[in-house]
Amino acid sequence: MYGQSFPLSAEAQSKDFVLPIGKAKIERSGKDITFVSHSINIGRCLQAAEQLKEKHGVEAEVINLRSVKPIDVDCIVNSVKKTNRIVSVDSGFPAYVLSLLV
Repeated sequence: MYGQSFPLSAEAQSKDFVLPIGKAKIERSGKDITFVSHSINIGRCLQAAEQLKEKHGVEAEVINLRSVKPIDVDCIVNSVKKTNRIVSVDSGFPAYVLSLLV
């Protein structure tokens, strides 16, 4: 998480705790738009969701993928069926399409 600190629940600190691979977590429920992301961008999505609520009354759902491969397609699809809108948030490097340069 790039040097970020955050509180951990007692459950997460248990030696028996296992994070389910391929199972996303809905960090915030919403009805108007879905944000899908992972890692440090979850915090950014939660901040954006709060600002959308305060300034525009928009209720954003935030999905923490927790793993990208495998990905929890069912969680994403169910959320988008509810909100009809999706924003994928990623801070990776931009991809350049070579065919556009030819």
